[in-house]
Amino acid sequence: MIDVIGGAITIAGGILAASSLIVKASPNARQLVDKLAPYQASIGAIMFGWGVWETIHAVLNLGALGSMPVTWICWTLVALTDLVVGFLLGFGLIAKYTMRGNQAALERSQQVRLKLATVQAPLGFVAVLTGLLYIVWPLVARG
Repeated sequence: MIDVIGGAITIAGGILAASSLIVKASPNARQLVDKLAPYQASIGAIMFGWGVWETIHAVLNLGALGSMPVTWICWTLVALTDLVVGFLLGFGLIAKYTMRGNQAALERSQQVRLKLATVQAPLGFVAVLTGLLYIVWPLVARG
């Protein structure tokens, strides 16, 4: 069940991150994007937190790379996608609560966000794919 929830959050964040390209390609998709847009910061913050947890989990389970390489690579890919896309989408909310009073950290994180924003739409598509992978892979791996 946690796979479905995590995958759904990653897919929703991916849709938001790639929304400019999705709407350009399919104007009918604007309705879906408009329904998700009010929750962008929250989805981003959840994705970012989830990505931090998944990254820690991947590092702590580095030994699985030898016994379950495909599964470990899937975990790590989802973790990194959640981390970066979540940071981009939830930047305002994350900065509001974590960088209060530290202007230097806020400025540095804003610079990082601006650099990453140039690849936000492609990362959004990667997030949609990794979200689907997060849902489907456990089913495939169990056989």
